[in-house]
Amino acid sequence: MKKSGHITEVLKYAFIITVCFFSIFPFYWMLCGATNTSADVITGRVIPGANLFANIKTMLSTVKIGRAFWNSLRTTVCGTVLSIFVCSLAGYGFQIFRDKGKDTLMNILLISMMIPFASIMVPLFKMFSVMHLMNSTLGFILPTVSTAFLIFFFRQNSVTFPLETIQAARVDGLGEFSIYLKIYLPIMAPTFAAAAIVTFMNNWNNYMWPLIVMQSQKMQTLPLLVSGLTAGYTTDYGLLMLNLCIMTIPTVVLFFTQQKRFVSGILGAVK
Repeated sequence: MKKSGHITEVLKYAFIITVCFFSIFPFYWMLCGATNTSADVITGRVIPGANLFANIKTMLSTVKIGRAFWNSLRTTVCGTVLSIFVCSLAGYGFQIFRDKGKDTLMNILLISMMIPFASIMVPLFKMFSVMHLMNSTLGFILPTVSTAFLIFFFRQNSVTFPLETIQAARVDGLGEFSIYLKIYLPIMAPTFAAAAIVTFMNNWNNYMWPLIVMQSQKMQTLPLLVSGLTAGYTTDYGLLMLNLCIMTIPTVVLFFTQQKRFVSGILGAVK
């Protein structure tokens, strides 16, 4: 019996180690590739090289990495803050206020999640062209301001929100927006953190819509810049890996600094 239990433990840990290896290896290879030449990357070298500073020099002389990084950071932060604000207000309203039609409206929102973005790209492009929002931060942000997933996420996490607290605040004379800012937001901090991380990552890695709306070179975001590195006759894979490393830094830092709140928010914890 003990032997069978030991075998089970060994198989379990072997499976976990295998999954971790396949999850971590691409990132390790990317880091190694940033220090190697293009030829080394093509041949599959998986140990660090001595070409890091040469790749950095090439990047600074051929790629507008600073401008693209700023464009991505500006549009992502603005889009994340606005999206969290709008969707949290909607989720708060769906759960806290009573209305006969709110469940029907929520079902319609959830059904909209089944509509692929590719099917609405052309109408969005025509609409934004008429509104003169091409090559603008506002044009990047607007389609992602309100998403059915985030509204549903906030609504479901608000189920555990203590309604007695809101009722007591109303008795004390607080308005609904003040209740949202002073009571709902602090108590639901883990949910806000989880939603912010997910939204930030989605906006930061967004490629399809910026490709359509950001047609000027000056408005290029990092995903567009990295994609452009493979558009020539030859691809410098060392340079490509270096730019990918830079592109992953903000999301990695955000996740690891907010990991506990992210897990609590996903689990629906209210503190």
